[in-house]
Parts: sequence; structure tokens; C-alpha cells
Amino acid sequence: MAELKILGISGSLRKASYNTALLKACAELMPAGMKITGYARLDDIPLFNQDVFDAGIPEPAKRFRAEVAAADGVLIASPEYNFSLSAALKNAIDWGSRPPNQVFQDKPIAIFSASQGPMGGARVQYDARRILGQLWGHVLPRPEIFIGAAQTKVDAQGKITDEATKKFLTEMMAGFKTWIERMQVRK
Repeated sequence: MAELKILGISGSLRKASYNTALLKACAELMPAGMKITGYARLDDIPLFNQDVFDAGIPEPAKRFRAEVAAADGVLIASPEYNFSLSAALKNAIDWGSRPPNQVFQDKPIAIFSASQGPMGGARVQYDARRILGQLWGHVLPRPEIFIGAAQTKVDAQGKITDEATKKFLTEMMAGFKTWIERMQVRK
């Protein structure tokens, strides 16, 4: 079987984002046969506007759609903004959700979240799962990983310093590989 290509998407645009750091750390936690092949850029995607879409999809949105479509699976790490998704993540999903060729259809997706607070961004995950499920994305049901007090679990270089966090994410990556393989059989 060919190596599974994973696209990483961080819902945070912040340079020192804990979610981005943990997402990149996942590249080292993946089992054999699975590799992050890129990280989607969200900061240059314009706000979704159906008139703009109809006139011609802007290049940044085309790039995002192509990256999601080319991946065997999508790994999303996102903070919680005001009890839900960040505007950047929701906007990217909106661009990817439009026909023709809605890019989340039948796409295996895993989600985790990190925040400085104690809940670890739990509410963003439930909203993301609801939205992506309605787009026929195959969201990994478990494990659910909520990384609270993220500032104590990642160092300034983006390395995971907490063994429990490393264990949880390693288990998620193993489960995500199995999930992707299961979804590929169904196609």
C-alpha cells in the first residue's frame, strides 16, 4: 500500500500557535506508512463570497481545495474562538464545501484542539465535527483529544514536553491511519 498523504490544517493564524506547533509535532508521531505532505495556508484565502466564487475561484482558494482533494486524510488542529471555530478555519471550509467537487466529501478527517484554558478547545471540535459531517467528511469519532493548558505542554521550539500529550496524539495518529484505510476500502 502506498504511503498515506496527510494534509495538516491549523485553525490558528498566530505565528506562535500551540495548535500549529502540535500539528507539526504530529509528523513525528505518525506510524509507518503515513506522512504529512503539507500544511494548508489559510491566511491569504479571501472571505467567502458566492459572487466571487461564481466569477472564478481565487487562486488561494483553488490551492486549498486542491490540497484537500489530493490528501488521503486531513488532520485539523484548532483553537476555540468564542466557543466555536476560528474565522480562518470556517472560511476555508466554506470555500472547500462548494460544488462542483466539494472537497470534504468522503474525506477522512481527524481533529484535535489545544488552548491555554482547562477545556482544551472542546467546543470547537463539536462544531467542526458537525459542519464536516454535514459535508459528508468522515470525521474520526475517537479518540477526542482536548489539550488544556497547552502552554505547559509545548516548548518555544514547538516540541511536546508532556508525555501524556505525546501518548494521546500518538494513539490518535495510529487510529487515524486505521480510519483512513477503512474509508479507502469503502470507496
